[in-house]
Amino acid sequence: MSYYISPRFLDKLAVHITKNFLELPGVRVPLILGIHGRKGEGKSFQCELVFEKMGIEAVHISGGELESPDAGDPARLLRLRYREAAELIKVRGKMTAIVINDLDAGAGRFDQGTQYTVNTQLVNATLMNIADNPTNVQLPGSYDSTPLHRVPIIVTGNDLSTLYAPLVRDGRMDKFFWEPNREDKIGIVSGIFSQDGLSPSEIEQFVDTFIDQAIDFFGAVRARIYDELIREFIHKVGIDRVSARVVNSADGKPNFIKPDFRLPRLIEFGNLMVQEQQRVKNSRLVEEYNAGRLNFNQPTANVAPTTPIQNEVPNNSTKVETVYKVNYATSNGQVNGAKLSAETQEQVRQLLAQGYRIATEHADERRFRTQSWQSCSPIQTTEVSDAIASLESCLNDHTGEYVRLIGIDPKVKRRVVEKVIQKPH
Repeated sequence: MSYYISPRFLDKLAVHITKNFLELPGVRVPLILGIHGRKGEGKSFQCELVFEKMGIEAVHISGGELESPDAGDPARLLRLRYREAAELIKVRGKMTAIVINDLDAGAGRFDQGTQYTVNTQLVNATLMNIADNPTNVQLPGSYDSTPLHRVPIIVTGNDLSTLYAPLVRDGRMDKFFWEPNREDKIGIVSGIFSQDGLSPSEIEQFVDTFIDQAIDFFGAVRARIYDELIREFIHKVGIDRVSARVVNSADGKPNFIKPDFRLPRLIEFGNLMVQEQQRVKNSRLVEEYNAGRLNFNQPTANVAPTTPIQNEVPNNSTKVETVYKVNYATSNGQVNGAKLSAETQEQVRQLLAQGYRIATEHADERRFRTQSWQSCSPIQTTEVSDAIASLESCLNDHTGEYVRLIGIDPKVKRRVVEKVIQKPH
């Protein structure tokens, strides 16, 4: 299977990695390259393709390895992998890079409810130390004066703003926002379906039909096409004999004929997956549960009656599914001149009266689209007037951005309310 490498992606990685292996007089080269963008756009996979094309050996670290029950273990792991990578350069005589996938998931802080541990602090401090002294990375309890070879570090994440700000600053980390354009998507999807007989015009039509979907959506559609063949195989073998036939069978793994990859069928399965995505967005049952728990379903509160939303099923089917969506406010919660609406003020009173804490988050247009909210200044008061004043101050500080009110149950440290109280337009 022939995979597509974006020229922009290839150029950015090739320049960053090569620059770290050169000695440029009087130039301070950032050791870390942070590749960020929305989920499912193939950041890690594009890195793998670039490494294969350039003949680069990659040493991988997962964001999940950056936490441990024992304080100091993740920081030691970073230093150990870095020294191993430097040794690979020396022994094998080829470029090597360290790749930390999903760094923001392991070391980022998304809101006030995210626990900030000693390991998180040590990971940030260790990465900053390595970026500042890339040829002098020591293990705890030992010291080796021999300079190490410089090893470029590639980190991926959805939102690098959740990381410790001094780590992300220019000079330590170079940033690259990966958002594939239409040409990139067509190239990548062509590689995914290269063996399935789709023409270039069909690939373009398929991409344009789902132009707002991430790259992984198209791979998932291809996998979904096989469902009917597998379902037929299960019924043929028998549901009680599938395990014996698939695992350690003397007949070997079952083989399947090539399914129908015609464009109308791909679009049909794509529409089904889009409908499933929309159901997840529309259900939001936690809001319904929390609305009942906070007694916001009374006429005087801020929950409007549930309204049925009818979603048509694809393929001109007459079946209609009813999904109930809860609306927290009878108005859009907009403020007028940085003043909270009467509905929002009443909601704040009810939250504080029931012992909940108040918090706020803000996001610009781009962060709002990716749901990457940032926390505002903490609101510690339990007085209604002070809380309202703090909320209005947050609105003034973030004029032109989305701002939402958060209600938090301090006993279980869980959110009970999320409501947008300011929109930029």
